[in-house]
Amino acid sequence: MLGLTLIKAVALAGSISLSGMASSTELVVVVHKDNPTETLTRSQLIDLYMGKYVAFPDGSKAQPLDIDNDEATKEQFYKALVGMPLNRVNAYWSRIKFSGRARPPVAQQDQQAVLSYIESTGSAIAYIHENNLTDNVKVVYRFDE
Repeated sequence: MLGLTLIKAVALAGSISLSGMASSTELVVVVHKDNPTETLTRSQLIDLYMGKYVAFPDGSKAQPLDIDNDEATKEQFYKALVGMPLNRVNAYWSRIKFSGRARPPVAQQDQQAVLSYIESTGSAIAYIHENNLTDNVKVVYRFDE
């Protein structure tokens, strides 16, 4: 009985520390500050990131970006967006690329590279940690975690 109580206490402590960590690493989806898009729905975001659409709601070209060298952030994004682990997302893109129907998001090294790309490309859209926001981007989607 004492062992079960200890396990519950450790699990509770772990969930408290994880919930504190989630707020500091909350993901947001951003575009260039001058992009006319103000908000996107989850469905619109899925369509952009899974290759169904290649444009923002106003019809202007959209270029989704992925973060290549931060697998934990990438995994967190796709898990929150489509509920799939990264290996399933990668398998999906392998099939889609092979068919020639769509192209996957453009890979960037890290969140700083993503921000630089967005600053120089009005059509870019990307996910970053909220604590990396700058005045050059605006948030168009927040995950409710």
